[in-house]
Amino acid sequence: MNSSVIPVAIIDPDAPTGSLEKKQPDVNNGVEVHSKEGYFSKDYAELEWENLWSKTWLIAGVQADLPNIGDYFLFKIRHESFIISHTQEGIRAFYNVCPHRGARLLTEEHGNRKVFICPFHSWSFSNNGDLRSITDENTFQPEVVCHRPGLKQARVEVLAGLIFINMDEHAPSLKDEIGLPEGYLENYRIDQMKVVRHVRSEWGSNWKVGVEAFYESYHLHAVHPETRGVMADLHVQYDLYPKGASRMIVPLGQPSPRHHDQQTVNEGLQMMLAEAGVDPSAFEGTAVDVRKAIQKGKRERSDRLGLEYERFTDGQLSDSWATGIFPNVQIGCHPEAVFLMRFIPHDTDPGRFWYDTMTLMFPVEDPNYCPPAWMGLPEGTDFTGNTRPETESYLIDEDPGLGLVLSQDAAFLPSVQEGMRSKAFDGQLWGEQEQRLRHFHVELERRLNLRE
Repeated sequence: MNSSVIPVAIIDPDAPTGSLEKKQPDVNNGVEVHSKEGYFSKDYAELEWENLWSKTWLIAGVQADLPNIGDYFLFKIRHESFIISHTQEGIRAFYNVCPHRGARLLTEEHGNRKVFICPFHSWSFSNNGDLRSITDENTFQPEVVCHRPGLKQARVEVLAGLIFINMDEHAPSLKDEIGLPEGYLENYRIDQMKVVRHVRSEWGSNWKVGVEAFYESYHLHAVHPETRGVMADLHVQYDLYPKGASRMIVPLGQPSPRHHDQQTVNEGLQMMLAEAGVDPSAFEGTAVDVRKAIQKGKRERSDRLGLEYERFTDGQLSDSWATGIFPNVQIGCHPEAVFLMRFIPHDTDPGRFWYDTMTLMFPVEDPNYCPPAWMGLPEGTDFTGNTRPETESYLIDEDPGLGLVLSQDAAFLPSVQEGMRSKAFDGQLWGEQEQRLRHFHVELERRLNLRE
């Protein structure tokens, strides 16, 4: 990095080697301006399909959705649909297509079936993919079906409660491709969480515009000015890992350095104190003391309830560890819950994508429980984990009810998509607060064979 460039933050300069919070060494990804054609071109979208989506480990869903043998859910990306099935032999992923005539076997997104029956001609398959029966098999020439055509599989690996699939049988293992330090995701015990909300909404930009917007905090002061009082958007630690993985640690519970008032414990900070079990009316500190008070309050709660927060650093208790898994995932990691975001390419239009989000949290039986405001959960949400909520789906002109901040992003990104088309725009000029974007694009172009 040029010595004249102001360095970005280090959250804990004293974090020991091996700590998940320790600042990663800088990565030199150059300063070039990358081409803008990949945001509009259908040819580029096909290049991504052939060299990225069909060869990369993708998060298809979460283990919490498959507690029982026979449970399944569907995962769709562009023209491919997969059945993720809990079988006697473990979790398997099958192409959701009958080998007879290509019909989709299942259309219901979640369910429990030990047998899949094709709705076209009633061929049946066990949920482990084996062919069970062919309707009127005696009317087929034996040579046509003698190979006993079962369901074709994709590779599956499970990490920290997340189910990954890969369409490429020759791809390296997930362990070699994930890029994150060992134990990073496991630390949050996502495998013990339950889905309390799942929303899929259509947004008006290329999927990469979506990834980019969530990979930096540089835009917060402009697009989300209401966050200035509670998020230190300039004091953010950016970390770049191998294989395109990255993260940013965004301190919560303290005002932005851009905020005019660094002393008053404003309404947002008071709410965060209350969520951590600290009485705002009895709090005697200033705004700069709130983050530490939140950390202390959560530690005390953990000691009372046996939450085992000793596995977390102080910063993990208060801050958002926004963690990127290449190519299309960001996970907002918090001790109480995680917010899983997937940016899924549109089936046909490079100028749109599907913003697929899951909120996962540890089950809570208390009917008076009030979740942290960052979750953005609507009134009436079931926190017990006893019932898996239906996936909410919204088209581009419908309001998915994701809260103010995400609504602002959804409304703003189409103008970015449109503006980049201008002949006056040559390509994005990324600063060090946007280093995750450059890191993402270097890895993307490597996967697309566009660079050495």
